[in-house]
Amino acid sequence: MKVTVIGGSGHIGSFLVPRLVRAGHEITNISRGSHKPYADAPEWQQVHQVTADRQQEDQDGTFADRVAGLKAEAVVDLVCFTLDSATSLVHRLRGEVGHLLHCGSIWRYGQSLKLPIREGSGSAAEPFGEYGVQKNRIALMLQEETAGGGLATTSLHPGHIVGPGWHPIGPLGNLDPAVWQTLSSGQPLRIPGSGAELMHHVHADDVAQAFEKAIARREEASGEDFNIVAPTALTVRGYADIAAAWFGHAAILESVPWDRFRENTSREYAESSWGHLYRSHCFSIDKAASVLGYAPRYEPEQAIFESIQWLLDHDQLHVARPLGVAAG
Repeated sequence: MKVTVIGGSGHIGSFLVPRLVRAGHEITNISRGSHKPYADAPEWQQVHQVTADRQQEDQDGTFADRVAGLKAEAVVDLVCFTLDSATSLVHRLRGEVGHLLHCGSIWRYGQSLKLPIREGSGSAAEPFGEYGVQKNRIALMLQEETAGGGLATTSLHPGHIVGPGWHPIGPLGNLDPAVWQTLSSGQPLRIPGSGAELMHHVHADDVAQAFEKAIARREEASGEDFNIVAPTALTVRGYADIAAAWFGHAAILESVPWDRFRENTSREYAESSWGHLYRSHCFSIDKAASVLGYAPRYEPEQAIFESIQWLLDHDQLHVARPLGVAAG
C-alpha cells in the first residue's frame, strides 16, 4: 500500500515509518527536513522524502494539493494542530484517498471526572487551552465526516509520549531537568497538590504500533477515535518513588501549595505542571485493544527509564548518581 506520513521524522514517525516499511508499504514522508528521525533504522533508506513547510503551505492554500498529488492510499497526519488545517486536508482528500489517520492528543479531554476515561463516555470535562480545544474539534469533525459518508478517517489520541531522544514529562508534570538531579541525589522534592494526581505516558513505538494496526484494519477503524496510552498510569508520588529507586534512594517528597510551588519554579514549568496535574488523566485502552488489537509493550516506567538512559548516554542529562535497574 502507498502511505504518506506527514511529520514522519518526529517522535511517533521515527518508529512508525520503519514499521510500515517492514510491513511492506511504500512510504513517502513529508517533513520540514530540519532534523533526522529520533531512532535510526535501515528502513529509512527505502523512504521517499518530501520537504515542505506545512504551516506556510497551509497559509498559501497549497499543502492539501501537495498531499493529494502523492496519490497515496492512506495518509497519516502526525502534525495537524488546527481545525482549519484538518478541514482543508479532508476536503481535498475526499474521493482521492482511502483512509486519513490523524494524531490527536489526550488533551482533547479536560479534567478527569470518572476513571478510567473512555472514548465518548463523558468521563472527562470539556477540554481547555487552545491545543486541547483544537484537537477535540478536529476529532469531532473527522467523526462527522466519516459518519456523513465522506472520507474514511480515524483519530488516535496518545498520552505523554516517551522514547529515546527527548526528555519525558517528569514526576512534577513538566520537563524541568533539575527534578532528576534532585531525585538522584536523594534531596527533598517539592510536589504541588496531594501527589495523587495522575499522568498517563506511552512509548512512541506503542503509538506507532496503534497507527500501523489502524492502517491494517481500515474498515474497523473508520469513523472511530482511540485513546493510545500505556497499560497503566502513574501518580506523582508513585512516579517519584519509582524514579528515585533507580538511583538507589527512597523519594523524599514535600507537598506544598500551588502558590508556593509557583514561587520556586519558572513560569513555563509551573504552567506545564498545572496543565498535567489538574487534568489528572488515566485512560482505558479497551476500545483500542478490542478493535485494533492494540497491545502496548511498555509500562510507563519502562518507557521513561529508556528515555532517561538515552539522555544520560548522550550527555543530555546530568544526575548525581548512575542510573540503576528499571522497575518492572
